[in-house]
Amino acid sequence: PDAEAFVARVLRSRAPVATLLMDQSVVAGVGNVYRAEVLFRQRLDPLRPGRLHDAAVLHALWDDLVVLLRAGVRAGRIVTTLPADRERPSGRPRRVDAHYVYGRAELPCRICGTPVQDTQIAARRLFWCPVCQV
Repeated sequence: PDAEAFVARVLRSRAPVATLLMDQSVVAGVGNVYRAEVLFRQRLDPLRPGRLHDAAVLHALWDDLVVLLRAGVRAGRIVTTLPADRERPSGRPRRVDAHYVYGRAELPCRICGTPVQDTQIAARRLFWCPVCQV
């Protein structure tokens, strides 16, 4: 993994950052769940072109992806929510508490309560909060 190459590639692109995260030539291993969740955790608009982001923001995105992917390998499952943002903050996270936006279209955002939106981008369904991710 090379954070500098990732950041440079994103900063050269007019494509939406959500599309770039699914492009294996930009970054490998990020699936649809991690794409939606890391963009939410970093409060990034998934439709904003890559080149309009600040390098520091993209480095933070990369760092969060590393944390999430390693945690997923250790746990054997994808859990992206912080305990404070779950209905049941202690114990093993339940499936319904595991994600902020992925698979939650029309359900309230865990942070602001706005209905989570979804659309097709990069041939996959993308979930995001139109208030938190601006």
